[in-house]
Amino acid sequence: MNIFASKRGNTAAFQLKPVAAGCAVFLTMLSAAQAQEAPAADGMQSVVVTGIRSGIEAAISIKKNSNSIVEAISAEDIGKLPDQSVAESISRLPGVTAQRSRGTGKPSDISVRGLSPSFNGSLLNGREQASTGNARSPEFDLFPAELVSGVAIYKTPDATLVGQGLASTIDMKTMKPLDFGKRVLAASGRKERTGVKNENGNPEGDGHRYSFAYVDTFANRTIGIALGVTKQKDVGGGQAKFEGGGVESVDWNGAKVKIPNGFKADTETTASDRTGVSATFEYRPTKEFRTTVDVFHSSGSNSLKKTGLEGSIAGSWGGYDPVGKLIAATVSNGVATSGTMSGFKGDVRNHMEQADDKLNSFGWKTEWKTGGWNLIADLSHSKAHKDAVRFETTAGQAGNTPEAQVGSISWTGFDGSNLAAMKLTPSWNYADRTKTFLTDHAGWGGGPNSPQAGYVAMPKVDDKVDSIRLSGKTDVEWGPIAATTYGMNFTKRDKIRAGEEGRLVVKGADGYATATVPGSDVATAGTTGIPIVSFNPIGSLGSIYNMVQWIDDSVLAKDWSVTEKVTTLYAMGDLDGEISGIPYRGNFGAQYVHTNQHTTGNKVIQSLCTGITAATCPFTKIEDGTSYNDFLPSLNLNFDIGNDQLFRVAAAKVLARANLDDMRASSSFGVKQAGGVPILTGSGGNAKLEPFRAKALDLSYEKYFGKKGYFSAAAFYKKLDTYVLRAPRNFDFKNQVTPGTVLPDSGPYKGSTVGLLTTPINGDGGNLHGYELAVNVPFSLVSEYLDGFGAMLNHSDTSSSLTLPKDGFSTKDVSPTSIPLPGLSKKVSNLRMYYEKHGFQVAWAARKRSDFLGQISDYQDNAQLTFVKGDTIIDLQASYEFQKGWLKGLSVFVTANNWNNTPYTEYNGVDKNAVTFTTTYGRTYQFGANYKF
Repeated sequence: MNIFASKRGNTAAFQLKPVAAGCAVFLTMLSAAQAQEAPAADGMQSVVVTGIRSGIEAAISIKKNSNSIVEAISAEDIGKLPDQSVAESISRLPGVTAQRSRGTGKPSDISVRGLSPSFNGSLLNGREQASTGNARSPEFDLFPAELVSGVAIYKTPDATLVGQGLASTIDMKTMKPLDFGKRVLAASGRKERTGVKNENGNPEGDGHRYSFAYVDTFANRTIGIALGVTKQKDVGGGQAKFEGGGVESVDWNGAKVKIPNGFKADTETTASDRTGVSATFEYRPTKEFRTTVDVFHSSGSNSLKKTGLEGSIAGSWGGYDPVGKLIAATVSNGVATSGTMSGFKGDVRNHMEQADDKLNSFGWKTEWKTGGWNLIADLSHSKAHKDAVRFETTAGQAGNTPEAQVGSISWTGFDGSNLAAMKLTPSWNYADRTKTFLTDHAGWGGGPNSPQAGYVAMPKVDDKVDSIRLSGKTDVEWGPIAATTYGMNFTKRDKIRAGEEGRLVVKGADGYATATVPGSDVATAGTTGIPIVSFNPIGSLGSIYNMVQWIDDSVLAKDWSVTEKVTTLYAMGDLDGEISGIPYRGNFGAQYVHTNQHTTGNKVIQSLCTGITAATCPFTKIEDGTSYNDFLPSLNLNFDIGNDQLFRVAAAKVLARANLDDMRASSSFGVKQAGGVPILTGSGGNAKLEPFRAKALDLSYEKYFGKKGYFSAAAFYKKLDTYVLRAPRNFDFKNQVTPGTVLPDSGPYKGSTVGLLTTPINGDGGNLHGYELAVNVPFSLVSEYLDGFGAMLNHSDTSSSLTLPKDGFSTKDVSPTSIPLPGLSKKVSNLRMYYEKHGFQVAWAARKRSDFLGQISDYQDNAQLTFVKGDTIIDLQASYEFQKGWLKGLSVFVTANNWNNTPYTEYNGVDKNAVTFTTTYGRTYQFGANYKF
């Protein structure tokens, strides 16, 4: 068995509209073929299945034998062909899809059944993990695929599943050495080329990845040891990106014409360096006793360099940015398809984001069978830490440049909506270091007395999760109840987010000071092709810049801590019986969950802030919290209707806890205009925030073809009882005002402490429903001449009645007044065709998802929602494993990811042609070898 052989999970997809009809026809053929198969004669040599088919059969076995509705991937599915992360592998399973990272183009956030990634529960060996982001679960790219032996996605929970999510629970498993019958050593190495054929002339990236695994048993297989190590390093290729600034109407020859309002175009390069280690020790002296200690470590660094140009064309984006005039234009149907605007003061961006993170997890599980009971004790500890820095620098013409000396910009190919398609040409040479300087070019800091030539932020995150779990199971004869399980789980989580940030000031005599851009590098501004000066700003603090720490309500709101204590008591009965002669199995049970949460933050009274420093913006530390209880019943019934067919029914009440930053106690308030009326308004977190809650009903039909393949059709319905959104509500600030607080001086709220407070709240929900179809079969079931060929195909269709007010969320360039459920793609399809025989493995895979409302991180590290166009990604994979001779055990492989170079595109939600952001990532090629002995 090849433990770490690498391979894609289930398939990818184009649109599968005729899938139902095709599945029905194919199933008829397979059933007939299966009926004709005769059992093997006694004494016939058994066939050992390896590689792709071995992984498929292992996953099918998990799915078939589970009492819950489960999708699974085995070790071979992750290892045999090179998937670098768990996210890439599970994104091919039915009802599962991934959003590509804006920075790298690789799968990152996972959505199940159309729900946001935050609705998933993520576990490692059944235990909750610490994270380095605002979300509860760690990013999947922290888990190298080689260190994971299997992944199960529970779409329906049972009462023993702790840490479950509302959409699904994703449980990653590491190796158990005593499950292997002999010593195994495996090593692999691969070389990678990224950004190939990126269509913008940017340099390609490269990288390498090495892994080693050792599994052995001792003392007559009573002691087992497993060790896995991975090392990965890569530098990404240049990615050209473009973000439009909308459309504006200006005067031209006595009429209004549409022109581009502005733009931002970046060329981005990424780099990463990660080490992963997994170690497991097992001791099983008897069949009745087993103790396991497992350790997981992941550490690394990631960086993102943005080099670009941005600027306002139609208006002004700062105090030093003059409003230009349209001085030339070619107009067609009210659109200036080409033109020139004066007063263009471009900002050359050299930004650098860098983060070092570390995740350490420890678990100790002991199982003991005694007196008719199976007793389990499980202790775990998970700790994560992240240090990050974000430098943003501006270069261009100094703030005191006379307007007559400010450049202009021209464009061609503008159609009135798609800004990404136009050609831009500035008059100023932004690649000339004698003309383009590091400076406060736009007056974003407020003027020469508070210059801002850039910004720097240095956040830190610490997260710790400790838990203890005790359970006992015993067989009973209580009618259809065959066994009962009782247990408790206690989890304590402490998370802190803190840091410094502030404006960068060029060292000099006044607010208009300039500095020469270091070095001689020149880059291209995204898709525009405009040359610009380029440098790495890391290390420039103290040499080129001073930092003035920025303290205001928005910065202080980012510092918080959360302590959460969750006690779960559960009981479950295993079912085994018959109804009208139809055998069934399953379980029913319930969890009683008590949650106690306590959070801290900062409170700012905006009217007392006269600046953005500690001395000019006083604040106080505050703390708050709440406790609440949940009762979560669940039922799973699986009916054996004969001929290897199962019909499943599941019902449960489920929950998903809010992101931890939404629970912060931070708040601020002051007088603002609302509808032209002065009123106290405030914003912040909500220390009393409770989870998302839903009731779920699932139906599933599954037809198995032995252990070789299956067909499944599932339908699901979720009633969302509560949802978390940000919304304004009436609030009396009387307990927060001080004698110095400024109150409204006119209008209906004159002198009143009553106003509007915008925080995350628990609102009423809606419903979510859909269906899933999947076929996973080898073609040998149809004909022996097709032995080695096979296909995995699935399609899901999900709808939601829920629409949400846009102002209840942080959104970017989103035009509609209401938005759909975040993360929801109505249609998701996957297809994978493969051939495996005589050591050869070849696979073609495609995955397709329709448009959806995705989540991105903005320049202040805040999560924002934006509409993302659907796409289709095609991957190719091939490998050969030597079957005999001195090369036996060696396999070589090649892969091509994103073969069709599909762009990543965001739009405003109303007009798909109104592109707000687009980029292409190019292809990724990998070449490598695995060797096991």
